[in-house]
Amino acid sequence: MKTAIIPATNQQFTIGKIVCLARNYAEHARELGNETPTAPVLFMKPASSVIGDGDTVLIPSYSQECHYEVELAVLIGTQARNVSVESAMAHVAGYGVAIDMTLRDVQNQMKAKGLPWEIAKGFDTACPLSDFVPAASVADPHALNLKLAVNGEGRQNGTSSDMINRIPQIIAYISGIFTLNPGDVILTGTPAGVGQVRAGDVMTAEIASVGRLAIPVA
Repeated sequence: MKTAIIPATNQQFTIGKIVCLARNYAEHARELGNETPTAPVLFMKPASSVIGDGDTVLIPSYSQECHYEVELAVLIGTQARNVSVESAMAHVAGYGVAIDMTLRDVQNQMKAKGLPWEIAKGFDTACPLSDFVPAASVADPHALNLKLAVNGEGRQNGTSSDMINRIPQIIAYISGIFTLNPGDVILTGTPAGVGQVRAGDVMTAEIASVGRLAIPVA
């Protein structure tokens, strides 16, 4: 079982579902040639895709184009079902750093056929995830700097203030579709600057005041 840990409070949660937002930053949507959505676009990753700091992303043999996407991760601490925007943040236990690994060539092939693209997002090692900091320690989750570098070269440098859908709206929307349980994780989207990694590369992802990941690729 994969575990989400908040070291500052000694809390541990068994990771359940990982609900992800696509196209939640307008510049990222544009860089991939996608329209800016009018409602949250959701997909999911299984808990089996989670790895931790220092673990290795293994690019599947069926892809030739694996991309990184740094994201703010939200850990759910209490059950949320049909919650309001006003009460949504009370269900957040903590925040972490995630990298949404994406097989871009596979995703594009599936999209062109009108098929689901979970095989491009949910493969083993597709979700590097840091430990979490308590929600109360982050004064404003919509004023965070998200950075990702590959082999020390900066690739992504964005701010969570550019989210199209903010965290209260995201939680309220998701919880109106299916119940969020303690240990569920939400990935809130990525800023512009995504790109390819190859075997031998090392990714470093950081969100100031939240956490850091160093992830080799094989």
